[in-house]
Amino acid sequence: MKNVPLTDTVFVFVHGAWHSSGQWAATQRALAGLGAASVAVDMPGHGFDAPLPTGYLLPGQPGLLTEKSQLATLTMDDCAGAVLSLLHQVRHHRSVVLVAHSAGGGPASLAAERAPELVDRIVYVSAFVPGGRARFFDYLGSPENATALGQNLNLGDPEALGAVRINPLSPDAAYLAELRETHYHDTPLDRFDRWRSALSPDLPLAIPTTPVTLTATRWGRIPRTFLRCAEDRALAPTAQDLMIAEADRAFPANPFTVHTLPGSHSPFAARPGELAAVLASSADIGP
Repeated sequence: MKNVPLTDTVFVFVHGAWHSSGQWAATQRALAGLGAASVAVDMPGHGFDAPLPTGYLLPGQPGLLTEKSQLATLTMDDCAGAVLSLLHQVRHHRSVVLVAHSAGGGPASLAAERAPELVDRIVYVSAFVPGGRARFFDYLGSPENATALGQNLNLGDPEALGAVRINPLSPDAAYLAELRETHYHDTPLDRFDRWRSALSPDLPLAIPTTPVTLTATRWGRIPRTFLRCAEDRALAPTAQDLMIAEADRAFPANPFTVHTLPGSHSPFAARPGELAAVLASSADIGP
């Protein structure tokens, strides 16, 4: 086995829907304490530069249900391109580990498919794996995901908006309770309020709806790990297991290494130190 020290490894983090590079900060600090470098990307339409619906920060949030998203024209190619740009910047490290969470699995997978020479291992943290089915919506809508929560969080018509829109600043206590139960149920309430206030309302519709096609000679040759979240209420463990099984059937020469974390869909919020330790243990890039 080729053992690359953590000091020669860089982790490249790709966030999920409505989040930003900032979600990884505590995990990155923990990794730094273990000797590993890391960097996180802001996907197009996310982070401090994310354009917001014009009424989002106004009293009453006028137009939130109907105003077309400024992210409606963003494509999966745009998002994969942001990941690729960062991968090119860090390729001087001996080992590059690409880590994706949730909806970030689509852009990360496409980036790895297009430039497998830039990635030594890819880690999915309860993230979309397009190995068996090409669209994230294909798994979100599967019977295996029927127990997932969050069905009442989406606002308006996603097709008309050009985005999957949520309202992290909602004044509705029941709405916020569902948001917490879906994504952050094991994060203390006072910390949840800080996390939700940092979310963006819009996910470009292209992210969950655009098919991502993978091949055995490119994405399929990269060692891969899946970190299951055992109490995930946004992407049910049965749906996570379905993605793993279908990807392994489609690419049997290079099956997943699987680890299970306790807790919710958001381990970077609830237990970043534990997440960092598991990432560090999975960083070996193989023979």
